[in-house]
Amino acid sequence: MDTPNSLVRDISPPAKRRRASKDTVSSRPEDDSKTSQASRIEPTLAAIEAGRAKIENHLAYFSEYLSKASRKTEEGFTRLPIKKFRKLYKTNSHEQGSHFVIHQHNHPIAGVHYDLRLQFSNSSSVSWSVPKGLPGNPNSKTLGRMAVETRVHNFWNHLIESASPNSGSLLIWDTGTYSVLPRKVAKDGPPSPQTTDDDDTDGEDMRAPAYNTDKRPENEKLIQAFQTRYIRLCLHGTRLPPNYTVTLRLPSANDVSKYNPDDPRPTSRRKRSATKGGPKAKEDFVDTHSDDDEDLQTRRNNAYPGSTNSIGSIHQRQWFMSLDMRSCGFVQGSTGKWGHDGKGGGFETFFVRGRDVERSVVTGRLAREVEEDEGVEDFVGRQGWVAIEL
Repeated sequence: MDTPNSLVRDISPPAKRRRASKDTVSSRPEDDSKTSQASRIEPTLAAIEAGRAKIENHLAYFSEYLSKASRKTEEGFTRLPIKKFRKLYKTNSHEQGSHFVIHQHNHPIAGVHYDLRLQFSNSSSVSWSVPKGLPGNPNSKTLGRMAVETRVHNFWNHLIESASPNSGSLLIWDTGTYSVLPRKVAKDGPPSPQTTDDDDTDGEDMRAPAYNTDKRPENEKLIQAFQTRYIRLCLHGTRLPPNYTVTLRLPSANDVSKYNPDDPRPTSRRKRSATKGGPKAKEDFVDTHSDDDEDLQTRRNNAYPGSTNSIGSIHQRQWFMSLDMRSCGFVQGSTGKWGHDGKGGGFETFFVRGRDVERSVVTGRLAREVEEDEGVEDFVGRQGWVAIEL
């Protein structure tokens, strides 16, 4: 049976309509012949993603593919050279690896969203779909982000950039390694072994340990933090600023521990209800999977073939993500605003602006350029996505 991957759904997109060329200005590939050659690499990318073709060396295959699809970008745009891309993946290709990737997924049904995947074993990664992308403004009116748990993916999925009419486009927004920081503790006591709905990452009654004495591998710390439903995550990426740290927490009301994969699942749009401590702005989330179309074993295990759900991931649990201000290096002023500490801490505000603006940190491509390179000329994504810029 064909294997879905990276939030792929086997249904047709809306009625085809060519995107107006005046909306965007396409940059040209570094070498047009390279791009055409990339689309002819055998086996095809589509066959590998669908599970129709198996390869032994995913790193070699995708490195060659992405190298030939690379495009020139404006000076100043941060890129990860293919050589470093290969080294990053290779050095984490073991049981204690701590690799991460953030994919921008322009899906025909779910629309634009950003998939955060964290390696927790030699073969597997836990995954969240973040509809609005990662937060980059410490003084935003919308500090929280919804982060929806998805299927456990194969580690080699971290290498993918692709496009098809059914799945839309997928590009690497950022990639690197992660660290799991110690849980913050109350000034008058030890940390709780499990999160509560009242936990406040940057509350005045909380402090971070002076230093981290936990010498365990980062993936082991991730697995333990995942079980407590509270993760302090520092991402060492290519485009993300130094010391970029977020917290992921799962409110007890959202901790659905029992799910029967044989039961039908609703696929209609769902709006998150207001939850204490969560994002202030309501965000739409559309399940990009049709469970009726998925292999029963995949649903039972919540893991794609080749990966193993040993971390205990549960499909569709809604976590909340927010910036960890102090760990990022920000200090709070007398007005309540967060700013630089004067010692190099903090970072310049950034915004995630969606498919028409965001480029791959590896190939430099926009979403529509990934689609063009794969021959998906008439793709029409879901409209209405708006960046959070306040």
